[in-house]
Parts: sequence; structure tokens; C-alpha cells
Amino acid sequence: MDRRNFLRNSGFLTVSVALGGLAGCGGDSGGLAVPAALGSGWKFPQSVASGDPSPEGAVLWTRVVASSADDVTTASDTGDFSIRVKVTEADNSARLGTTTVLAGALAVDNWIPVYAAYDGTVRNKLTGLKPATTYYYQFEAGMVLSRVGRFRTAPAKGASVDQLRLAFMTCQDWSVNHWGAFDYIVRNEDVDLIVHLGDYIYETVGASFQSGAVESRHDLLVLPDGAYESGTSGPRYALTLADYRYLYKKYRTDPRLQAVHERFAFVATWDDHEFSDDCWGDAETYDNGSFNSATLSGDNPHQTARRRSANRAWFEFMPADVRLDESTLSFDTIRLYRDLQWGTLAHLVVTDERLYRADHVVPEATPNPATGAALGSIGSRYVVPQSTRDSFEAAKMAAAGSADPLAPVSILGKTQRDWWKSTMTASPATWKLWCNEVSLLRMQLDGTNAIATLFALQAVSTLANSIQGALPAVGGNAAVAGALVAAMTAGASQATAAAAALAIATAAATAGNPGTAATGAGLTAHQAAIAVAAFTAAAAANGTSAQVAAAARTIAFGYIKPDVQAKGVASSFVQSSGKAAALQGFFTRFLFDCDQWDGYNAERKALMAHLKGNGIQNVVALTGDLHCFDAGVVYDDFDASGGTPVMVDLVTAGISSDSLFTFYADSVGAVNADLATLIYYPLSIPVSGVGTVSLRFNVFDFTMAGHVPTLDELAEQARVPLRGALAAKGVPEASLDATTTAVLAALKADSSFNTDLLGLAQQLAGICANPWIKWAATDAQGYAVVTVTPGRLSCVFKQVNRLVGTAAPSSTVIARTVTATVNAGSAAVTIS
Repeated sequence: MDRRNFLRNSGFLTVSVALGGLAGCGGDSGGLAVPAALGSGWKFPQSVASGDPSPEGAVLWTRVVASSADDVTTASDTGDFSIRVKVTEADNSARLGTTTVLAGALAVDNWIPVYAAYDGTVRNKLTGLKPATTYYYQFEAGMVLSRVGRFRTAPAKGASVDQLRLAFMTCQDWSVNHWGAFDYIVRNEDVDLIVHLGDYIYETVGASFQSGAVESRHDLLVLPDGAYESGTSGPRYALTLADYRYLYKKYRTDPRLQAVHERFAFVATWDDHEFSDDCWGDAETYDNGSFNSATLSGDNPHQTARRRSANRAWFEFMPADVRLDESTLSFDTIRLYRDLQWGTLAHLVVTDERLYRADHVVPEATPNPATGAALGSIGSRYVVPQSTRDSFEAAKMAAAGSADPLAPVSILGKTQRDWWKSTMTASPATWKLWCNEVSLLRMQLDGTNAIATLFALQAVSTLANSIQGALPAVGGNAAVAGALVAAMTAGASQATAAAAALAIATAAATAGNPGTAATGAGLTAHQAAIAVAAFTAAAAANGTSAQVAAAARTIAFGYIKPDVQAKGVASSFVQSSGKAAALQGFFTRFLFDCDQWDGYNAERKALMAHLKGNGIQNVVALTGDLHCFDAGVVYDDFDASGGTPVMVDLVTAGISSDSLFTFYADSVGAVNADLATLIYYPLSIPVSGVGTVSLRFNVFDFTMAGHVPTLDELAEQARVPLRGALAAKGVPEASLDATTTAVLAALKADSSFNTDLLGLAQQLAGICANPWIKWAATDAQGYAVVTVTPGRLSCVFKQVNRLVGTAAPSSTVIARTVTATVNAGSAAVTIS
């Protein structure tokens, strides 16, 4: 094969064979296809990297340019030349990450070409090496050496393996927060490889989600070309090959990210931001596009040339064993989905959930029934009524016919879906680790239950005031006052309620039947029940204040909440609130995120049915995208009352990207401000010597995962944001942990925290409609480390602390860890 055909067919992936010449691209230095680099005028500005380890080798990567070129903005214009790659299994750990010459006998010493057309990047596949062996490598351009890198080959095919340790990560936005996690990984983690689940770069500059604080060492990004998301000002997005190359080059100049790549082989896929936010195929979603009412379908603007450029840049800058074929005119120029085996212990199944996916099931251009305007992202991709998703999905599948009814509602596409099924079926490994970009876990909210709970919560203080006001009329007896207010809340007249309250008290004092006494005084059975419950709750409490509060909560959650649950918008409490019209559309079940698998439910069910029907066990998804930590089980059918857990989904938060909590806290006001209570609680904390610290306390975790917190757990929920807020107020890093602990201790003693907020969190936990989610931390940054053995998979989620001023934390980088454990043979996860 001549060099031109090799490059066209392989997309420039050269091959070095251990103890041999360069396959397909020339032999020793005397027969190079292009001249050797000479002299000292060279540099490796993005250092080195490795990826996709196999039993025989891995893919090595570097970028080499003239020393006079700018590290980022200048494209390679040196012409084509050759450099050397050297690999040894000798221990070079002391040289790792340095430019000291590689020591030891060489397993590989080959010349490889560097082409200006690929911006000076090199992707060289090593073969012929030993399995389960650590190798060190280095590139040489003339007299200039790259840093020393390291990778570990996979065990031999069919080998029995005791353990695999890997880290998985996602969402490393240059423009917000910090990258201290990378430095911590380099210094502290001992893993065989790193799985990167996408959003390695972010295509936007200046987007609203990138407006938060960022470490000062990350300067402002400036795209060479770029395009405005809207109009002639504001956020810009990468448009050209030069733009996407710029982003990879700029991101890879951070020495902490370089150090991670130097030390660990990556297994990488992409998500949306390597091309465009919430993309599908070659379509972007900055614009809503068009809507066809006859077919319930939409069409976002397609940008084929931009998609091809994004593919090309990812290919050039990621060390992955994939091919690029630009001979086609379509956007489908690269195949990322692939699999890697780690002996008989683990099988990594890597998917591509963007290039082949269909449009979102509910298109952004769908008219809002209330306004006629396009729904946009809210209502089509986020906070989507489940009934809307179901009806759109059913209509699209019916229109598709029998050839592939999943085609218009698919993430994977038929070819990849069939490959996934056959790969899972044929896998000889104990554990199947699905490198999965978007979460498989159902994330839903029962709107009726949520609104009923909010009405009850909002009524507690009003009811308490009414009970307090009634005390003088009943001789200061809070239990009687509670019964009186309860009966009136349930619709009794004041006179009847007063007579019934006294009758209840008399019956209670004389061992009579309070319920019979209440109905005898004129209450209906329903009214009597709540009046007796309020009386009983108050009587059991100690002290007037506690009695008033107990009665108020009993009325709110024993009568008002059930009334709203049963009657919905027709409830008198909703009608009298003045909010009936605004809330009418929320008395239904919602799916929080239909850009993930919740938006492609039919295909998810088909995949789970395949696993269940074929008895395929020990499937665990390692997932990114969501900007939060999550752990839970995936059912074959989330809507079936007898749904069966089939596999486990473990979701890592982003390295730096703003959290899922932040997104919903920022967005909820535009949906309906009354719903903000489901997401956050405004908390103002006076701190001596510092001033007032204001937090949006995260209650979204309880709404989503349903864990009923203790007071101590509630305080721990505040630790990371409080520490970050204190740092922003100027508290020195050396004092941050002690100051945070002291403030939390005082906060726990405050009734607004230990009663009001704790009560809110506990009530929100009660409305959770996601029993399959076993743990969630929706306001976090970090990564996860997985240890796999034949009998168990353990995942340690590691949350990082926030910025200290304008820098990443230099001490106490890891704020907390939580461990999820999956035992072999069981589709279940336990949290500790």
C-alpha cells in the first residue's frame, strides 16, 4: 500500500511493530518517506499521550511543531518530516513527565512521519509488545526530546485477571471552576487506565453556563473564526477546523491535563460539546429549527461542514484506535464505537451516542400549547411531560414502519445497536463496562405530588399563626386550637368547628371516642378525622410552641396535601391561591432530561430486554454528561409496576463544569418560580469577622433521590458550598476547614436550619418518584475510581472542593468520597 492510499484509508494512523520497522510508512532513517527532523528548532507544546491499550500495545500521540511557532494559534506550517518514537519496558518512573532521555533496552525504536495537514499531530499504534506490562515512551525531533510518557498494556486475551482499576471522568470546561482534580489524580491515583466519557472540550465561549468564577490560570478563550450563537454579539461557538483545533490545543496546554495524559492511557469517546451542545448527527440546537405538525417531527439546522471539522479535530488530538474517512461527503466520517478487553475480567464497550442519534423525540420547534411559540429547550429536552414524550415517541415509531421502528427514536442507530447487542452477548468477560455518555437512569418528578407538597409546606406558617391566634378563645389550649383550625380548614363553620374541638377534648379527657364526638358536634367524617389528628398531634408535643407546630404540620400534610393530590388544579387551596392558571400545566409527571436516555425510552427498553432475555449479567454503565454524581439501577421498563432491575448505572460529575443543580436553580424561575422550593432554599448565614454568607442550599438531591436526611447529613450537604463561599469572602485556605466546621456547628443549632430546612428536605424526600436512584449529589465536581474484581465492582465517587479565591485548592482537594458497590450476579447497588 502506498503512503497516499494508507493515509486516505486509515485517516493517518501509523503503526510501529516492536523490534521491527514502521508498517506501511517506511523503514529505518535511510528510507523515510519524508525527511527526518534535524537540529534543535522543535517543541512538543501539548506533551504526549496514549490510549486504547491492547495486549500488544497502545496508540501513542504527540504534536510537534517548530520552536518559533505559537503553541496554540499557529497551525503547523513546517512541511512534512519524520521523528523517532522509542519505547522501553525498563523502569523509567523517575523520568516520567520529564525530558530526560529514556533509559533501558528499547522494545521500539522507529521513525514515524509528521504531516502538516494534521497540524503536526502524531498517532502511532504500537503492536508486538508484551501483555500486562508497563511501558515508557518518548518522541525525538532532531535534538529535542518530548517528555516521557507511560502506559500499561492489557492482559492477554483469555487471561485470568484478579483486578482492574480505572478512573472515569467527563466535562472539563476550561472556562469555569478549576482543574485541581487532574493534579490530585496525578499525585494520588494508581489506576491502569482512564475512561473519558466526553465533553473533553466545550465548543462555546462566553455561554451563560460559563459565566461563573474560573481559576486565573485559565485565560479567556479566543476562537480564530467562530460564529455568534445569535445575532452579532454574545456567546460564540467553534465553527471551523481551526476553531476546534484551537480548543484542543489550548485545553492540552494545561500542565495538569498534560501530566494525566503522560501517566495514564485513555479510553475516550465524545459527547455533545466536542461538536455542539445537545447535538444530534450534524444538527445543532442553538436554534429551534422547524416543526412539521403532520408528522410531529422537527428539524434543527444542519451543519455538515462544521460536524466534519469537529470529527477531524477529535481524531487528530485524541489517542484512540479509530479511523477517519473523509472521502464521503456526509458528516459520518469517523467510527468511535469499539470495545477493549481486560482478560476475562472486564470488557469495555465504548459507544457513540451523538453521531447516529435521531432528533430529540419532542422537537424544540414544537409549539407551546399555552403561547404558540416554540418550546425551545425547556419542554422539549428538559422538564418534559412524560405523556408528551410517550405520544411523540409512539407516533414516530408507528410512522417508521417495520424495518426499524426505533430509527426515529434512537440514540445508537441500528448498526451500532446491533453491534452493541452482539458484543454484549458474545463477551467472555465477567464484567461488561459500558462506556456510556448519557445517563440511563429515569429522572422524573410527579408534578401533582410535588405541588401538593409545596402547598402544604407553604401553609404551615399560616396555619401556625391561625392556631396561635385561636389560643385566647380556648383558654390557651393548643390542642383544642389545633382541632378548631383543622375543622375550619376542612370547611366547617367557625361555630361548628369550635363546638367540635371542645367535644373532642372532652371525649379525650373522659376516655370517650373523639371521632364520634366530633361528628356528633356537626363535622363530617372527613372533617372530624383531620380535627382529631391535629388535636392528637398537638397533645403529644411538649410546650405550646411545639404543640402549635405539630398541629399545623398535621393539618398541612394530613388534609391540604391529600386534597391537592386528589383534586389537582380543582382543589380549593389551588383555586384560592391565585396561581391556578400558572400551575395548571404542572399537574402531571415530568422527565427532567430528555437529552439523555429518558428521551429515547423505546430503545433503552430494547437494550434492557436484550440483556434480560439473554441472561447477560454484570453490566455496569460508566456514565458522564449529567454534571452530577448518581448511582442506581436500570429497569427493563421504568413504567411497569413489576419492572426488573437489569444493570447498574454509575454517573460521575464533571471535572469542572457547573453542576446539574446550578442549571436547574438558574432555570427554574423561567419555568415557574413557585417550583424553586423543589431545587433550593435561600440561606443567609452571619459569620463573625466575615459578614453574611448567602447560599442557595441544595434540596434537589432529596427531590431526586429520596434519601431522608438527618440533621448531620443536612449540615454535610452545606459543607462544600459553604467552604467555597467562605473562600470567596477572603477566608485564608489554611483556616477554611476549621471555619467551615465551626459555622456548620452553629448552623445546626439554629431552628431555621434544624427545623425549617430539615423539615423541608424530609418532605421533599417523600415526593421522590425515582426509587431506582440510590444516591445523588447534584451540586458537585469531581471524578470516580472503579476497582473491579471477579466478585465485586467498587466505585468511589470523589467530590472536589471549590475555588479558593482565583485558584484551585492546594490542600484538602477532595471534599468527600462516597462508595457504590455492585456484587457480581446482582443488578443492585449499595451506597456507603
